[in-house]
Amino acid sequence: MLDIQYIRRHPDRVQKAARDKGISIDVQDLLEVDERRRQLLGQIEELRAQRNQKSKRTPTLQGEEKQLNIAEVRQLNERIKGLEDELDTVKNRYEDLMLRVPAVPFDDVPVGESDHDNVELRREGEVPTFSFPIRDHVTLGEMHDLIDIPRGVKIAGSRMYFLKNEAALLHRAVIQLAVDHLVAKGFTPMIVPVMVRDRAMFGTGYFPLGKEQTYVIPEDELNLVGTAEVPLVSYYADEVLSEEELPKRMLGISNCFRREVGSAGKDTRGLYRVHQFTKVEQVVITRADGDEAMRLHWELLHNAEQLLRLLELPYRVVEVCTGDMGQGQVKKHDIETWMPSRNAYSETHSCSSFLDFQARRSGLRYRDGDGQLHYCYTLNNTAIASPRILIPLLEVHQQKDGSIHIPAALRPYLGGREWLRPKREVQE
Repeated sequence: MLDIQYIRRHPDRVQKAARDKGISIDVQDLLEVDERRRQLLGQIEELRAQRNQKSKRTPTLQGEEKQLNIAEVRQLNERIKGLEDELDTVKNRYEDLMLRVPAVPFDDVPVGESDHDNVELRREGEVPTFSFPIRDHVTLGEMHDLIDIPRGVKIAGSRMYFLKNEAALLHRAVIQLAVDHLVAKGFTPMIVPVMVRDRAMFGTGYFPLGKEQTYVIPEDELNLVGTAEVPLVSYYADEVLSEEELPKRMLGISNCFRREVGSAGKDTRGLYRVHQFTKVEQVVITRADGDEAMRLHWELLHNAEQLLRLLELPYRVVEVCTGDMGQGQVKKHDIETWMPSRNAYSETHSCSSFLDFQARRSGLRYRDGDGQLHYCYTLNNTAIASPRILIPLLEVHQQKDGSIHIPAALRPYLGGREWLRPKREVQE
């Protein structure tokens, strides 16, 4: 959520941000609703003052004059009631519009319509070349008895799966590697609720825009989260922190759920786009200091890159364009890891800065050394998400005979194993 005063001062800039992000909102309409809201508040306040003044006089009056004064108070109450009813309608409209206003991207963010317009910044690691026909992770999974998609679909529907045997162990290994790596850097590990109230979804900017991607449990008024970012940012909602305790580095470990609305027909084979997954999420809450926030942004990005190096996976970093950004993001980088079966770098991590967008919606503030209150800044980045990361892990490290090389960083979590050997012969 933006400060309404900022919107009043920079309506054209906010409207451009909405247009560049592909968000449908008429900023002028919002300002007109805001003006009517302020008018009504002023009129109601003035009429209440008149009513209170007349009410105080009533005991001092007698006879006809007293009755006339009582009638005037009654009329004022009716006028106030009518204006309050209108104010309720206007306030609801105002609040709905405010929840749809996007954060304004930084000036250096590239303008574009989709991920095709993201700008590559750099590539790290060597893309492997194979002297044999490569197998995708689904085929490798069948060879090693690692993945069972048909039974996942039978039980839970499309985009569902079972991870078995060493795949289940690899899944746990990459999660624990990420946790251990970040705890050593001072992050607080947290197992978080995956069912949250609407307040948390609105506060972090996942409602009202994007609500169609959420699994809702209406009987209990709860929602399944698509990221631990939601409960972690909401952890301090409606609280006032002290400046001395910032920044707060938190590490959320959770199952995540996404409906993938609008993805029909896309990435239907394998584990790239699924409804349920596990993610380790980095979240930072910090002071309202732009320079410090950017230093933390690069820190979060660096942490994720270190993990990919430990997994011995080639990747690239891209600057995300306006049309591929979320409503509240002002700066965003994606890390795309090389996936041989897709013959492309594909997204595995997203690093986002929000300034005070989420904090305003969540009521998340801190008190500085002078006793002044400020809204915090928030940032987040994926540390690891599985099973998507298993795609490059299996495919990049495959061998001609179907064996899979295990990176050294994962071996302590797998009993020291260096190789996964296929459980059935390769069909040439």
